[in-house]
Amino acid sequence: MRPVPTKSRFVRSESGSAAVEFALVGPIMVVLMIAIVVYGSWFLMAQSVQSLASEGARAAIGGLDVTEREALARAEVSTSVARMGALVPAHTTVRTVSDAERMQVIVVYDARDHPIMALGSMLPLPPTIIERTAVIRIGGYS
Repeated sequence: MRPVPTKSRFVRSESGSAAVEFALVGPIMVVLMIAIVVYGSWFLMAQSVQSLASEGARAAIGGLDVTEREALARAEVSTSVARMGALVPAHTTVRTVSDAERMQVIVVYDARDHPIMALGSMLPLPPTIIERTAVIRIGGYS
């Protein structure tokens, strides 16, 4: 039997190809997975903030005057945010804007200190201040 020349044996060898492929693709996959976690968590936080604004506006409907509606909205938002696991109550603020026909409940969440946002420091991050609004009509219907 004739010995196989060294050069052709080297060309046919595939023993390290998986390691080389992973070295090329691995970092991209890790960054992609981090991006999925960061953006998925941001969407969860944004949806939670919108839910808080909607629940606050819904609770405000029961108020008889502007002061009572504001108190009901604030109480509902503070109660709901305490029950949610995705948001930190201390980072949540509530504003209300009222006129003769409408009341607007604005919930603002500061996600700068959220650990998931720190995880994505090497990515282009979504906005760290999440502001969502819900409006109810309080005037007469014509």
